[in-house]
Amino acid sequence: MKIRVLGSAAGGGFPQWNCNCRNCAGVRDGTARARARTQSSIAVTGGSGGCWALVNASPDILAQLRANPVLQPGRAPRDTAIAGIVLVDGQIDHTAGLYMLRESTRPWPIWCTDSAYADLTRGNPILQVLSHYCGVDRRRIDLDGERFTVEGVAGVEWQALPVAGKPAPYSPNRAVPVPGDNVALIITDAVTGKAACYAPGLGAMEEPVWRAMQSAACVLVDGTFWTDDEMIRLGFSHRRARDIGHLPQSGPGGMLEWLEQLPAGTRKILIHVNNTNPILDEDSSERAELTRRGIEVAWDGMELVL
Repeated sequence: MKIRVLGSAAGGGFPQWNCNCRNCAGVRDGTARARARTQSSIAVTGGSGGCWALVNASPDILAQLRANPVLQPGRAPRDTAIAGIVLVDGQIDHTAGLYMLRESTRPWPIWCTDSAYADLTRGNPILQVLSHYCGVDRRRIDLDGERFTVEGVAGVEWQALPVAGKPAPYSPNRAVPVPGDNVALIITDAVTGKAACYAPGLGAMEEPVWRAMQSAACVLVDGTFWTDDEMIRLGFSHRRARDIGHLPQSGPGGMLEWLEQLPAGTRKILIHVNNTNPILDEDSSERAELTRRGIEVAWDGMELVL
């Protein structure tokens, strides 16, 4: 099984188009040693290769497809290696790219939970709009832990676990979140049994997800903010990281403390990194702290083999 990181940044990408924080300004003028990144998405294929499952369709999907020719095999006049799409939530930065895929020659098989489906048919009716173009073949993700497969992506099994988080502002559940607004994905190679835990949005560590992380060969988890008050200190928001559904890396109960407890052989990768997070600067003390702890920062084009 291969997992390819198409985009590793949080919403807005890096640098964010209207942001002049130290990171964004530094990557633009070359004073910061940092890689530009597109918005969070991965692609998964089985041992035979060929077809891939797209996990989240970011607003940067067209640039990501151009950067990954394996997803455009060119076997026919109109072609794609994407067999289906799996969504972890109904957020704009994970779904706006669906509009860019409207030229598909068949309805898109899209796996999502009931609450994400409500977000995408009521609050922000992307799926209804797509029905006027290629169409949508919606597949329901259950929250009972039952595994599912994506047709065409042989040898890969999927499992969704509800995680603590916040739905989008347009969600019918915005005021009262429900299980399934956000999920983590446990992606398993059916032959080797090795699994990756993908949780780009994680507001708090809960027991089911923690157990899954402990048994995974690789974890790709929420790397949005370094500190809980990061956006407040920079004057960009009045809300803390946890208030908007993201567990910060540092501080008591932060992601670093949890990752430290994982088995020694677990590969630990932070993904969905916000443009303000100092770990994007490869010369920062925060990045050095990650290196000391054996924690990686995902980058666009990174490929994992399990």
